[in-house]
Amino acid sequence: MKITDRIKRIPPYIFATIDEKKSEAIAKGIDVIDLGIGDPDLPTPKVIVDALVKSVQNPATHDYPPYQGTLSFREAVAAWYKDRFNVDLNPNDEVVSLIGSKEGIAHAFLTFLDPGDVAILPDPGYPVYKVNTLIAGGVPFMVPVKEENGFQMDLNSIPEDIRQKANMLFINYPNNPTGAVATDEHLQEVVDFGLKYNILICMDLAYSEVNYDGYVPKSILEFKGAKDIAIEFHSLSKSFNMTGWRIGMAVGNKEAVQALGKIKTNVDSGIFKAIQEAGIVALQNYKSICGDQNDRLAKRRDIIVNGLNDLGWNLESPKATYYIWAPVPEGMKSQDFTISLLESTGILVVPGTGYGPCGEGYFRISITTPEEKLHAAVKRLKEHNITYKKG
Repeated sequence: MKITDRIKRIPPYIFATIDEKKSEAIAKGIDVIDLGIGDPDLPTPKVIVDALVKSVQNPATHDYPPYQGTLSFREAVAAWYKDRFNVDLNPNDEVVSLIGSKEGIAHAFLTFLDPGDVAILPDPGYPVYKVNTLIAGGVPFMVPVKEENGFQMDLNSIPEDIRQKANMLFINYPNNPTGAVATDEHLQEVVDFGLKYNILICMDLAYSEVNYDGYVPKSILEFKGAKDIAIEFHSLSKSFNMTGWRIGMAVGNKEAVQALGKIKTNVDSGIFKAIQEAGIVALQNYKSICGDQNDRLAKRRDIIVNGLNDLGWNLESPKATYYIWAPVPEGMKSQDFTISLLESTGILVVPGTGYGPCGEGYFRISITTPEEKLHAAVKRLKEHNITYKKG
């Protein structure tokens, strides 16, 4: 049996590796506090579950759904974008449903890259971007996103020959793994860069509704010229605790959305209609649902940030996402620190190198864990004298 070279080039998925480390620790009798994967522990809100139950009992939802998503779901997405971002979308050709944004992002590389085409990607960044560039036969060009730049891409650092060869540029704000947010000036700069070089701008906006302290993330489509060059990927997973439901959407440039939809018609058969009906209810109730959840998450964020700062870190509280991105103690490598932390304290975090070479020197904490577990994690850090020392 032959395994293709493209599969051989794919590294192990970071969270599969983390699951193995977690299982090994548990087998040794370690009481693990899992601050790794960003999977919400809070249940899907009742109003959404009730909508699913009602819809699934209707036999009319049991057949194949439309490939691009039901019209009612696409209309709900367009209405939500208008209310949330003041962005006008035509539900007929500027919206396509996704089986979660991860699926849509993966298919985007097959849609917009021919073998040898360049994709400009952030480092550190969501591993799916680079892996799917390789699967499509494309060439990833990794741009370091550094703390001194607010973890935003320095577009000026991209060589002219790469600009000429590139067909896609991916950004993700609010950002996984760093928790960073983008300035309006940077988002407009990215759009202008795409227009100048005819590079499709792909925005991963999965965390737009996980935000704190009055900060309100923006859609790339709010910026001048974006509809001419940008496609945006969104998901109900993080906003509504629906990671297992697998529902999302891609919106924006008509040509790009329709091309992505063409790939999907030949690969999948769409989202169960009942889940789309529940998704409509989620979008219609986003203000009350997301507001309540974010109040709870902000308390969790503060437990971790304040706890680490008491131990010598000097972290600013992230304005969005589930994540705290922190430097490892001086003199340690990311992976060595995370393994040592797990073995000595039972606390599982993600090494920054899981998101790219430029993640070296950092680790990521997820706050998708009950408050009592977070308090327990901070207590363990103090008991084991895990401190940040620099200089």
